[in-house]
Amino acid sequence: MKPIWIVDDDPSIRFVLEKALARAELRTRSFTNPREVLAALSESGESGPQVLVSDIRMPGGNGLDLLEKVKTRVPTLPVIIMTAFSDLDSAVSAFQGGAFEYLAKPFDVPKAVELIQRAVAESQREALGAEQQQSAAPEMLGQAPAMQDVFRAIGRLSASNVTVLITGESGSGKELVARALHKHSSRASGPFVAINTAAIPKDLLESELFGHERGAFTGAQTMRRGRFEQADGGTLFLDEIGDMPFDLQTRLLRVLSDGQFYRVGGHGAVKASVRVVAATHQDLEQRVKDGAFREDLFHRLNVIRLRLPPLRERREDIPALARHFLQQSARQLGVEPKRISDAALARLAGFGFPGNVRQLENICHWLTVMAPAQVIDEKDLPPEVLLTPAVPLSPAKPIATENIAAGACQTVAPGQFDAQPLVAEPAVGAIADTAAGVSLADWERGLEAEAARLLAGGQADVWDRLVGRVESRLIHAALTSTRGRRIEAAQRLGIGRNTITRKIQELGLD
Repeated sequence: MKPIWIVDDDPSIRFVLEKALARAELRTRSFTNPREVLAALSESGESGPQVLVSDIRMPGGNGLDLLEKVKTRVPTLPVIIMTAFSDLDSAVSAFQGGAFEYLAKPFDVPKAVELIQRAVAESQREALGAEQQQSAAPEMLGQAPAMQDVFRAIGRLSASNVTVLITGESGSGKELVARALHKHSSRASGPFVAINTAAIPKDLLESELFGHERGAFTGAQTMRRGRFEQADGGTLFLDEIGDMPFDLQTRLLRVLSDGQFYRVGGHGAVKASVRVVAATHQDLEQRVKDGAFREDLFHRLNVIRLRLPPLRERREDIPALARHFLQQSARQLGVEPKRISDAALARLAGFGFPGNVRQLENICHWLTVMAPAQVIDEKDLPPEVLLTPAVPLSPAKPIATENIAAGACQTVAPGQFDAQPLVAEPAVGAIADTAAGVSLADWERGLEAEAARLLAGGQADVWDRLVGRVESRLIHAALTSTRGRRIEAAQRLGIGRNTITRKIQELGLD
């Protein structure tokens, strides 16, 4: 194993660390100033240090300058900065320079050794994964059985131009599957055109899909080709197809039937060779029953159906996805990729991820910017993860999978996947029911956790939703205490009797 390099002008610091690391069976090499380190680094080549531990202020050199030069030569080397001057500027400069950790003097020796051992472990992981990190990033990741079924289906569909319907929750990666279907098809050399039918106003969607002729409506100064024409020879991805207006569904059905359409304001039929891949997070069968989606269009789209599992059903993929997104975020921001501890990965794996893969990607981007050290620990995770209580959960029911053969949709019995437990909703309503055994801090944390969960899931009425539930429990508890006497209940709560009467009516507590 490579040695730990210690750089400090104070011989007592060097002595203490040398002895402590020797007891931990870690080899060391000591230096008194940065010049010696740089010279040794030039001579040692690939046999350099495993970890570098450097003071920040030394005669004849500066630890931050050394950090910068070392990182230029060996970007993956963990560097721990020590200083007796625990000021904000030094800490910020150290982390901006890519330091593994910041160690303030005087330090607790066992904790310092533990920190260095963590750095050694990260250095070894970095060395083992270097080749993999340098290789091209895969378009999709997933070792879970449900994702392997999706990959197999994409492979089987590579020789077919059949219409595909992708179903799955928001944020589960439906567009990635559509792009993979295009990339591995005979149309890969053609264009891939995507449109979110729910994001475009109804009045503009027809023109977006089919184009328009000059003068077709106010503002149509020139002829415009629609998405169908733009996708000629390639693939058109219709996202959130379940939200398409009913009258436009008729036009789409006609295009899928005969391969031709008319631009808005046009009189000549336009032909386009387009493979359609549609996606939705909605239950289209139920939309058909409700009269919101054409049954004939549903059957036209539902030739091959791919169900994309939510992230909670493929928890074993979370570590690989998290590392991938951290690498991706680092490339986008032009910084050194951060590493994530096993404890942090375990905490992420226990989170429900209502926003699915997209939410995990956003969390990794947040961590790249906000995590204080190069190694992300459990305490560095964002509030929506940390505030989710660890509640004992029941296993989820096995899910049905759709085994895809090119040209036919066939539902088969589910495989016995490793069903992961779903994350239960934190029960804010249970606050009053368990008040006798719950502290003030406990129910406040529960309330905060519920708010974080709803916000992470994109709920727009979080305030009214939670405040209404809390008010209901307060009034219920007060009325129980006063045996239904409203005036006395209002007095105990500190509100007026008109207020409690109005709240009872609003909250449906009669």
